[in-house]
Amino acid sequence: MPIITLTTDFGYKDHFVGAVKGAILSNLPDISVVDISHAISPFNIQECAYILRNAYHSFPKGTVHIVGVDSEISPENEHIVVQVDGHYFVSANSGVISLITSEVQPEKVVEINLPNANSGSFPVLNIFVQVACHIARGGKLEVIGRPFQKLRELRDFEPRITNEGKTISGNVIYIDNYGNVVTNIQKSLFDAYRSGRNFEIIARTTKIRQVHQSYNGIINYNLERNQRKGPGDALALFNSAGYIELAIYKSDLNSVGGASSLLGLNYRDTVTINFL
Repeated sequence: MPIITLTTDFGYKDHFVGAVKGAILSNLPDISVVDISHAISPFNIQECAYILRNAYHSFPKGTVHIVGVDSEISPENEHIVVQVDGHYFVSANSGVISLITSEVQPEKVVEINLPNANSGSFPVLNIFVQVACHIARGGKLEVIGRPFQKLRELRDFEPRITNEGKTISGNVIYIDNYGNVVTNIQKSLFDAYRSGRNFEIIARTTKIRQVHQSYNGIINYNLERNQRKGPGDALALFNSAGYIELAIYKSDLNSVGGASSLLGLNYRDTVTINFL
């Protein structure tokens, strides 16, 4: 069964998500429509890329991914389809594709060119749905577009290595629903420079000296309950995407707070690792 996924900053209050799903099902009643996220921060390309980059691999080859973030067409934001890693991404040329597939070379890129098309203020509905349904039916990209060579590239923040390899300075690239803070420091980079040394992770005034493999790794089950670390304590771990993440164990961003609020961290803020 063909699959079309949706990743947008539409939220759930308005009619946008429902209208897009209805249009897809009207074209292809047997299609499987999967929501990846509709809670992307408005126009946040980096956040969209992080979520989609870590989700699309789980779908079978041939899946069509509609990217509905900053999708209004302009001379500097063309509508495109990118075939890469066996998947199809229907998007604006906002740079999001370069962030999603930074390590994979696109197989084909076309600029969408539908006859008598008018994207208006809702291009995801008026353009992207038509294109995605065409691809899901097995249609060729050459029918809906022409070859495109100006794929816009954006660069992720790169961690900086200083102090003769004793310091890694990274940045916050994503804050999740729990308020957990994801840095751009990957496990592979951390392991390459650690060389068995002790370390401290510094996030504003907080220092953490251990990285866990899971959230409950903070708990020493050999201790009595009243002696253990637990809910409300800060920790660092390697998350499922392979990045160092800072969290508050069993936090709730909407009540007691999460790592972002309790540690005072926002998007792009610096997190430093010192090897001792």
